[in-house]
Amino acid sequence: MNNKVLIVDDEEDIRQFTKINLEFAGFEIIEAGSAEEGIKLCEEKNPAIVILDIMLPGMDGFEACKILREKYPKLGIIMVTAKSQDVDKILGLQQGTDDYIIKPFNPQELVLRIKSLIRRIDISNEENENNSEILRDGNFKLDLYSRSFYKDDVEIDVTPTEFIILKNFFEHKGKALTREEIMKMTWVENYNRDAKIVDVNIRRIRAKIEENPAKPEYIETVWGTGYRWR
Repeated sequence: MNNKVLIVDDEEDIRQFTKINLEFAGFEIIEAGSAEEGIKLCEEKNPAIVILDIMLPGMDGFEACKILREKYPKLGIIMVTAKSQDVDKILGLQQGTDDYIIKPFNPQELVLRIKSLIRRIDISNEENENNSEILRDGNFKLDLYSRSFYKDDVEIDVTPTEFIILKNFFEHKGKALTREEIMKMTWVENYNRDAKIVDVNIRRIRAKIEENPAKPEYIETVWGTGYRWR
């Protein structure tokens, strides 16, 4: 299992505080004081997870997230925001973050969120090694072993979180899933997450698979409930 975590934060005291707690939990920590350094270290060190602060000197966390997501589709990204910042704006930017956490945060909560995300992206654990199943629906295909998603036999890059959401849809075809059900199946530990994180991920998936995301053919909105794969 890849247990490398890259912390990108320009405040050294925050990096050290986070590093101590994550190392105690068994993670191998890499540090960067800027987005530019973090992007370079991603290429050199191949971390499983990036803890990415939004407010950084030079390139900010939003732009860094966009670049990292384009270069490393299966990388786990957790954005860190100050309590005073608007979470809706963070989610609305849709740059590909898998999760977010608000400062000041409980170190144990961060540890649990990292473990939850690693479970989503780790294809070398026992469950996935023994599972070579391919899920199909129409012109779509999900390869559970390689964590790959295809439309018309063309691979579409999806984040670890998007992949799990699609897997849940495939396993519950035609069923209207509430946002709470999707959160529970995808993130496992819900903590105090805003349900809007589900909406953001659905919008991202629609943008990748729908001919017209404004009139979705595959992921239907069930008003007052949630979403349904049809």
